[in-house]
Amino acid sequence: MYQSKLLLILLISFIFTACASYLPTGALYTEVKAPISVATDGDLNYTKVGEAKATSIFGLVATGDASLEAAMRNGNIKRVKHVEYQVKNILGFGENKTIVYGD
Repeated sequence: MYQSKLLLILLISFIFTACASYLPTGALYTEVKAPISVATDGDLNYTKVGEAKATSIFGLVATGDASLEAAMRNGNIKRVKHVEYQVKNILGFGENKTIVYGD
């Protein structure tokens, strides 16, 4: 009886782990892309795209550089027009990307 209650508590906590996230999060699978910011001058035309990513395993180990600076460096971008954030997680193996559009 104790083991079934413990299993139920673990299952419920696993399902509702990221309820407060601003991005939708699935317990078993997540693939979401969302905007972070847009240029204030209204000019959204861009000539370059830069990406930076970080990976995680079961939320226990995470490595990488998904910073805005790394994405700008990887795309050789000096002026940012638009920034997006992309999350992909399959059964605990996750990838977080910062995507920068600019010139």
